[in-house]
Amino acid sequence: MSERIPATVIDPRRPIQLTPAKAGGPIHTRSFTGLFRSLRLYGAGALFLLFFGTAWLNWGGRQAVLWDLGNSQFHIFGATFWPQDFVLLSALLIIAAFGLFFITVFAGRVWCGYTCPQSVWTWVFMWVEKLTEGERNQRIKLDAAPWSVGKLLRRSAKHGLWLAVSLVTALAFVGYFTPVRELVADLLTFNLGATTAFWLLFFTVATYLNAGWLREQVCLHMCPYSRFQSVMFDDNTLIVSYDAARGESRGPRKKDSMPQLEGLGDCIDCTICVQVCPTGIDIRDGLQLDCISCGACIDACDTVMDKMGYASGLIRYTSERALAGGKTQLLRPRLIGYAAMLLVMIVAFVWALDQRALVSLDVTKDRGLYRENLQGQIENIYRLKVINKTQQARHYIISLADSQGFELQGQRQLALAPGEIVDVPVSVALVAERASSVSQPLYFAVTDSAEPTQRVTAKSAFVAPVNR
Repeated sequence: MSERIPATVIDPRRPIQLTPAKAGGPIHTRSFTGLFRSLRLYGAGALFLLFFGTAWLNWGGRQAVLWDLGNSQFHIFGATFWPQDFVLLSALLIIAAFGLFFITVFAGRVWCGYTCPQSVWTWVFMWVEKLTEGERNQRIKLDAAPWSVGKLLRRSAKHGLWLAVSLVTALAFVGYFTPVRELVADLLTFNLGATTAFWLLFFTVATYLNAGWLREQVCLHMCPYSRFQSVMFDDNTLIVSYDAARGESRGPRKKDSMPQLEGLGDCIDCTICVQVCPTGIDIRDGLQLDCISCGACIDACDTVMDKMGYASGLIRYTSERALAGGKTQLLRPRLIGYAAMLLVMIVAFVWALDQRALVSLDVTKDRGLYRENLQGQIENIYRLKVINKTQQARHYIISLADSQGFELQGQRQLALAPGEIVDVPVSVALVAERASSVSQPLYFAVTDSAEPTQRVTAKSAFVAPVNR
């Protein structure tokens, strides 16, 4: 082999420093401010408002968003979905997946850094930690200090608030499956059912463990996204990167010094970018699996650059092509392909949602093959399962569709309440000469009398003796 494995030359004058991720133990992040932190706060605020507030909205006399598993009804504002509409949920998940692929190709792992629930709740728990135990240095000293009354009180306050946030989160989540107002009332009166109590406890413990204890370990070892994201990157993907050409050689210096005369780059080796990283890595070591693209190191570094009087952007969102001296190509075949697929799927989903039948019909043939009625006609018996999928009372007409030579006998009209399901027994008689085949196709139809366009059909079969 002619190619050699690249090696990194270690400067013997620079002491080896282990990052928090390599050193093990808890990661204590430093407080900071900046543009990307503000964007994350605004985004998290909007998500919290959506998550905690939506369940409390009412729509048409009931909870606006309620996944009623007991009745197999999924209410989303003015629409009610049934298990028969599961294909729409599958399509929505596929759209979300392609949206994630698109944003990953464009800007890396920004989903993880800004909107992933694991990251968002971890930031909340870290804020609680700062509130109860102080800033980074104070928390490190508290960890090393022996147990005392003060340490016990601080730790108790922290874990108490963590559990409170976890319980509120569990209440909000379970409140989408059980009416949230009744859920809160039952909790306050200690009148929870066993199943509801189990799920509340489960999601409380899960939130407490994931955001309080596991934190970055979920991102590094449990999340599959971190494993396959790298195959979606290309040299034009915008990622959080350290500009080594500008920053090296790094080292401390006085503010008014001339770093070029000392053979130094713009990086003053303050390690603040490491101290603010929620996964405890050093972005100066290059792109790493652990990076969640939250931009914390960018904000921290820009603050230091401003204080030193240097240009910002030593750490920034950029591409490998730009770092190598080229120009980032935002529009490229892979990104355009994902965008086109995403647009097509969204249009198809909206069309399917608009064309969704608001009445459902399932036909089950009786186990008996056939019978002869008083008129000497051959009859087959069927059970029609009709579902009113709207939120209003509707009147429906039952008929046969494209079935010449057959006569429908039994109930022809239905009045169904919102969301009502009925089983209707009907019979079909053969009233004309038929082909010699034993089984013939038969089509039932249910039509909304007020809106004839709302019509569904279901296929079954009519069986008769061969020699008749």
